[in-house]
Amino acid sequence: MPPITYAPLDARQLLNKFYRDQRSPMRAGNGATLWVARAPAIVAGLSLTPIADGHWLTGLLVAQAQRGQGLARGLVGAARLSVHGPVWLFCHPDLQGFYEKLGFTPDPPLPVPLAERLRGYQQSKFLLAMASCASLG
Repeated sequence: MPPITYAPLDARQLLNKFYRDQRSPMRAGNGATLWVARAPAIVAGLSLTPIADGHWLTGLLVAQAQRGQGLARGLVGAARLSVHGPVWLFCHPDLQGFYEKLGFTPDPPLPVPLAERLRGYQQSKFLLAMASCASLG
């Protein structure tokens, strides 16, 4: 595989196309900074939306064929280094160990807008809130 590059992406439609190509219902976040991993095509993506004194990470997806190669760690790490303050995310409990390996911890205090959003989501599914307050290496 060619070398992987991690960088912000200005073209929201390109990340949405990647999600569609992967048959994912995910969409690039409105008002978010979008990040992708390229090799040279997009092989992973995520959104970081400013909220309170931190950012909300959504839409982390690695192409099926490239999973297990550390792309999520590299992408989250590059994106995390670009921002200050905590980064929060919601995930299915089965993914807790995966995110802990990326430096996230469960059950953090949430800013009010995220706490309200989590309550809304939990009316139909159980999600775990996690946060990272340190850069990833």
